[in-house]
Amino acid sequence: MVAATEKPTNNLESLRRHNHYSLEDFFKPDPEQGLIRDWNGLRNIFTSEDFIIGLQEGLEEEVGEASAAVMYTIGCEWGRQDAEFFEQWFEKEFNRGIRQTNLSFLLETWWWPFTSQGWGRWNIDMSDRRQGFMFISIYDSAVARTLGDVGKPVCHIYAGLFSGFFSSLVKKQLECIEIQCYSMGENFCKFLLGGHDRIDAASFWMNEGATSRDIESRLRNGELLK
Repeated sequence: MVAATEKPTNNLESLRRHNHYSLEDFFKPDPEQGLIRDWNGLRNIFTSEDFIIGLQEGLEEEVGEASAAVMYTIGCEWGRQDAEFFEQWFEKEFNRGIRQTNLSFLLETWWWPFTSQGWGRWNIDMSDRRQGFMFISIYDSAVARTLGDVGKPVCHIYAGLFSGFFSSLVKKQLECIEIQCYSMGENFCKFLLGGHDRIDAASFWMNEGATSRDIESRLRNGELLK
């Protein structure tokens, strides 16, 4: 897994070629300075699974059940900052603004660096976008894969990341909740992104024992909390 922590430097090579998916292309180590930068000039730090476990256990020890909210808040801020950074490097690399780009291409372009950094592959279902919500699936979540089957959702930083990024993208506050997690014995993680009313409804239904399929069906049938 890799975490990006520092603002980028200029990378003129990115203006010429976009298919930079290999390990050797994406990461640019600088042994003299002890730094690793990615294709977009952002500083990266390689961490182990022990780091993820230590972070999770340390937060739980300090703040208990509020650790989920802390991780979500961290993810939100990360998403907001990354949205600004993404807009800059996208316009520089493709020579056009994000508003003049096909949405599916835009989102795939945003996420592929996360896949390269070890955060997992994704699939985004935008078929319900006009109803005000979307579903995002993450395969091989760095957090859930590390923590294992603990019987509850654990990918709160992902949920926050999606909330922060998409809120910045559409200029409207959106929230996100994980409705299915690898750490609950599922094959992959699934998130609901939408407005406050839909997230509240999904959270309530989950607490009542609803599955992700139940939640999808209820939302698509127009159900909300009364």
